[in-house]
Amino acid sequence: MSGLSIRTIQRVESGQSASLETLKSLASVFETDISKFTEEITVIDKQSEKWQSQPTWLKFLFFGVQSRKVALAIELSFLVVAVALWIFVEPSYPTILALIAAYLNCLLVRHADNKSLWDI
Repeated sequence: MSGLSIRTIQRVESGQSASLETLKSLASVFETDISKFTEEITVIDKQSEKWQSQPTWLKFLFFGVQSRKVALAIELSFLVVAVALWIFVEPSYPTILALIAAYLNCLLVRHADNKSLWDI
């Protein structure tokens, strides 16, 4: 569809830089504007020495999280669940657990910010 090789697509997916022609091809396939591909995205470079030197617990908690945007979406999800439980169900242990999870996620993102783990 795009005319790009699988390896080129894999490189783009892994966060490596892409040529303007590659981005134009992808934008046309996904029927979107090229600016969606060129906007600044903050991600964790999990191949860097800085990431590899982090404690195991941090790497475990960021398993599957590639970008700061995703980490913040997880935090927001916990908050939405907590508010929904508070409104539609009596405040209970699940409500408290959702609030604690949102708070811990906030601390985790702040820790990654302080350690400069996010790469642009």
